[in-house]
Order: sequence, then C-alpha cells, then structure tokens
Amino acid sequence: MAILSVPETGLELREPLQIKSFLAEKGVFFDQWTCEVQFADTATQDEILAAYAKDLQPFMQAGGYQSADVISINALTPNYDQIRAKFLAEHTHDEDEIRFFVDGQGLFWFHLENTPVFNVLCQCGDLISVPIGTKHWFDAGATDPFVKAIRIFTDTSGWTPLYTQSGTEQQFLHFQIPTRG
Repeated sequence: MAILSVPETGLELREPLQIKSFLAEKGVFFDQWTCEVQFADTATQDEILAAYAKDLQPFMQAGGYQSADVISINALTPNYDQIRAKFLAEHTHDEDEIRFFVDGQGLFWFHLENTPVFNVLCQCGDLISVPIGTKHWFDAGATDPFVKAIRIFTDTSGWTPLYTQSGTEQQFLHFQIPTRG
C-alpha cells in the first residue's frame, strides 16, 4: 500500500483512491494490482514475469509497451552505494518510467513545476508511471534496501537518465520514510 507525502506542507495520504486522485491531477498514473505470488530470493526474471503475465500483457498491449524486465535490489546487491547514488540524483527520461512492485518498497520523489516536491512510497502491488520528461529521483533506502519490481519499456534506450544537476534532491536526504501503522 502506497503512502504519499508532501514534506513542505506535512500532507500525508494513505488511502489508495486519494493517492490515485492526487497523482492523476499531476499527470502521474498510479494503480494497484493484486500480488498473489510470493517469490524466493532466487526467483528468476522469467518466473516473475510469467507470474504476472495476465496483468502485464494487456497493460503493455494497451500502452504500446514492447518489453519488460525485473529489477531486484537487496542488501547483498554489489555496489549498492553507487547504484543508490545514481538513482538519488534528480533526472528525467525520454520515455515513461513504469514500475510494478511485486515485493519490497521504494520511494519515488517528484519535482514538478508550481508544485511542492512530493514523494510516493511504493510497495507490493503498486504500479506507477513517471511521465516522460518528469523531474524525479528514486530511493530504495540507505540501509537494508529491498525492491523487486517489474520495469516496463517502450524502448529501453529511453531509460538513460538525463541528470538535471539541480541539487533539489539534496534538500530531502534526511526525509524519514513513513511506515504503515
């Protein structure tokens, strides 16, 4: 279940319909799918994609998406600090960045025009699409990261990050990730 936070105003949304509405007003697609499958750490990309083919295939076909893969990050991921630093720098992409979280969690930050910076903690079952050209960054956590997500592409070359060099993300390095409670 996602949690949306606007640090500047103190707003926190935990209800899926409120989150979906807030994001839709900002041009960000958000949905929640059922996650019925628990995966072992040794699950392969093919096993994960096959488990969600019934949802993925119609979604991809409707949006004209061509491929999907799985990103899996955990405490044993080699060079995690370097990977995290790359994700934490504000950037854009030349295509939508779509992730469906099948396990774990990650924090997407958004820096939109005329809107306070906000974030969405995506967890198991959450699907989010960061629109093309949207300034954003992602955090899997400073300690004990755990993300298992399906990434959906039109063209994987569009996923090359275009860094803004704004430094905006530096203002939010000490944000405390909310917990369900």
